[in-house]
Amino acid sequence: MDLFFSTLDNGIRMVHYPVRSGVAHCGIIINAGSRDESDEEHGLAHFIEHMLFKGTSRRKAYHVLSFLDDVGGELNAYTTKEETAVYASVLKDHYKRAVELIGDIVSNASFPHRELEKEKEVVIEEINLYLDTPAELIFDEFEGLIFSNASLGRSILGTPESVRSFSVERVRRFIASNYDTSKMVFCSTGDITPSEAERLFRKYFGQIPMNRGNARMKFDQVYKPVAVTKETGTNQAHCITGNKSYNLHDDRRPVMYLLNNILGGQGLNSRLNMSLREKNGYAYSVESNYHPYADTGIFSIYFGTDERNILKSFAIARKEMDKLMTVRLGPVQLHRAKNQIKGYLARAYENHEHLMLSLGKSLLVFDRIERAESVYRKIDAITVEQVMETANEVFDPGQMSSLIYR
Repeated sequence: MDLFFSTLDNGIRMVHYPVRSGVAHCGIIINAGSRDESDEEHGLAHFIEHMLFKGTSRRKAYHVLSFLDDVGGELNAYTTKEETAVYASVLKDHYKRAVELIGDIVSNASFPHRELEKEKEVVIEEINLYLDTPAELIFDEFEGLIFSNASLGRSILGTPESVRSFSVERVRRFIASNYDTSKMVFCSTGDITPSEAERLFRKYFGQIPMNRGNARMKFDQVYKPVAVTKETGTNQAHCITGNKSYNLHDDRRPVMYLLNNILGGQGLNSRLNMSLREKNGYAYSVESNYHPYADTGIFSIYFGTDERNILKSFAIARKEMDKLMTVRLGPVQLHRAKNQIKGYLARAYENHEHLMLSLGKSLLVFDRIERAESVYRKIDAITVEQVMETANEVFDPGQMSSLIYR
């Protein structure tokens, strides 16, 4: 993988991966998300993501939305707890068009008052949809329990009350405080020469004024396990249990990814899927998840089941965790688990849009890009002892929290 890098005087960096394809992808990733909000700004990072599409000093909202659609391209964006991204996919012949539009959005967004007031109602409807989806809502509420309702544990969307309070002035203050140009990465893949990608990058992002935002507050709250049951009147009980886990910079992160995948990852042969769904028929949806953040992380198991099977399902999940804590994986089991993870990674590398965003986030978070071969070596180096040590730390029954909707 031949990667090309460049850095502008304003601090914005670029990573470009030339690849033979008729479609090109590019985007900007900004190290600002919902965890950077004050209590009064709850939901503002996500709201700004919406407003970036609502017009610039050069374009009205319609022209922003149609500029790539007119040539069969796609403009998209997302907000997480730690980042905001705007990205596009186009035929390679329209790559310049995509870079120019994203540069205009990031540097010249105008946040017109009329569009702002209208978009508040759109986001509130998004919140209402989310509140009607317990299988999604429970994850955010569980993070609120784990992270003691700090900004890291709050919903990205905000509340109807917080969204209605937003003003153009508050939007601009948040951007000035958090859109640090040294913490922005332009990422790109496609059949575009490095010189052309860099030329366009410099042309459309070089004029953005340098900005040094506030340093991110570290999360350092003490975790205390809790167990909460809510009567929600849903047709199915939604259950989640978990614990704090390792951050993005922890050396044990690859082991935790492997362990999580064995227990309840995307494979149909995960232990939780085999025991809860295939063997007992207690759940249709069952999974485990590991989400690392800059300075902390979270592990969780989720399943939906009939209310009569809540306790039995929790007992089965606990039994599978206990096995990983006490029973050594055999050589064949460990080899299969490693091959499965490497297969997932190899497939992800073939998805050029996903790869583009992954390259950008890696440069943003780690200041480097780790080659696939290096990642595979780390996976191959994982030992049975490391898997058991990690299981005993993260799956400790005395440290597990739970949340049930029934």
